[in-house]
Amino acid sequence: MAHINLLPWREEQRQEQTRQFATITVLSLLLTAALVFMVHVTFDNQITHQKQRNTMLQNEINTLDASLKQIATLEETKDQLLSRMDIIQSLQQQRPQIVRLFDDFVRTVPEGIYLSTIEQKGEQLTIKGVAESNGRVSAYMRNIDASDWMATPKLKVIQTRKGTLRSSDFTILTSQTSPDAKRENRIAGDES
Repeated sequence: MAHINLLPWREEQRQEQTRQFATITVLSLLLTAALVFMVHVTFDNQITHQKQRNTMLQNEINTLDASLKQIATLEETKDQLLSRMDIIQSLQQQRPQIVRLFDDFVRTVPEGIYLSTIEQKGEQLTIKGVAESNGRVSAYMRNIDASDWMATPKLKVIQTRKGTLRSSDFTILTSQTSPDAKRENRIAGDES
């Protein structure tokens, strides 16, 4: 029988398999490295894109915050202007009242009473004067109560002057009102 040496053939087959294994391993490593690199680049691009979006959103937020501050300032200015307008309107409405009040003073003062001082603090009026008798002070208080522009008279002081029998110094407290306010008070009083 002939001798056939199969060893070199097997040896070559093993070397070929080893080379194929090494080639496949190197290609697999290269493919894995390329895949990892692509994933890294993709994530890096997404992170960069998100950072740009965040920066843009932050800039818009800052712009809106500045606008909100400006709106708050405008609201405050608007409130101040509205309060000034209310004050001006109130003063415009009260302007003719002082004329009517003085006209009412002339109508309510009875004969025998002389007014020396009229003071006003807010709606409160303090009237000081001299009366020939206490009855004239009572008549004056009734006239004030019947007046459209004054209400709730209260006698604070009445003193007889020394040296004269008939004259008295008096102080009356009353409040300024308007015909509309008196009408509302009467309606409210009638309902209760």
